[in-house]
Amino acid sequence: MKISIVTAVYNRAAVVGDAVRSVNAQSHPEVEHVFVDGASTDGSVQAIQAAGPRNPVLRSEKDSGIYDALNKGVSLASGDVIGLLHSDDVFADEAVLADVARQFADPQVNFVYGDLVYVAKDNLDRVFRHWRAGEYAPRRLRSGWMPPHPTVFMRASLYRQIGPFNTRYRIAADYELMLRCFLSQQVRHRYIPRTLVKMRVGGESNRSLERILRKSREDFSALRSQGFSLPGATQALALKNLLKLGQLF
Repeated sequence: MKISIVTAVYNRAAVVGDAVRSVNAQSHPEVEHVFVDGASTDGSVQAIQAAGPRNPVLRSEKDSGIYDALNKGVSLASGDVIGLLHSDDVFADEAVLADVARQFADPQVNFVYGDLVYVAKDNLDRVFRHWRAGEYAPRRLRSGWMPPHPTVFMRASLYRQIGPFNTRYRIAADYELMLRCFLSQQVRHRYIPRTLVKMRVGGESNRSLERILRKSREDFSALRSQGFSLPGATQALALKNLLKLGQLF
């Protein structure tokens, strides 16, 4: 089973090598690493090449943001299964993709996810927050639940069925896609109850108050676009933010 890992990059020369090395270290033998670089000016492409990625596919050109880049990466991927690894992030250990492949050995499974930890920018062993996803149930969507998107792996066929990231959303397209996946009833999921990804703190959605407010507006819009009533969307958004508090403990 071939697994394609898509990494969107823009001016991440200082950290993208960590992401490359974490993919290189995976024990699963069939791995393709797809990079979509947004015409970085800081040497990111050279940093990727210096790290020696496994079976690389590299495109460097201007894009319209991270979700446009991810859509390009998914279209370039040739694997049976596709996962995303942001340029700031790393897999938790060398067995992650092997564990993922074991779940997809069941032909009925088309969506796999696990847990995530937020770590310090300069110390990947210093954990600030645990995101334990837990098992999906339809009622949980009404409580603001979603799987940690960086831990999600989907069959390429499911990506084709569900469609690309909606680039109208600048911050919350991952949430909108997850809602679309689960509400479509096409997802046959499997949860891996352990940490799959370490994410550096300071991501796009929470680096300023303005970004946090925009994320909330986009989350609300995503809920409404997927058929949530006004009270239902308001409740889900409020509970989604409350869930983050529990991840700190």
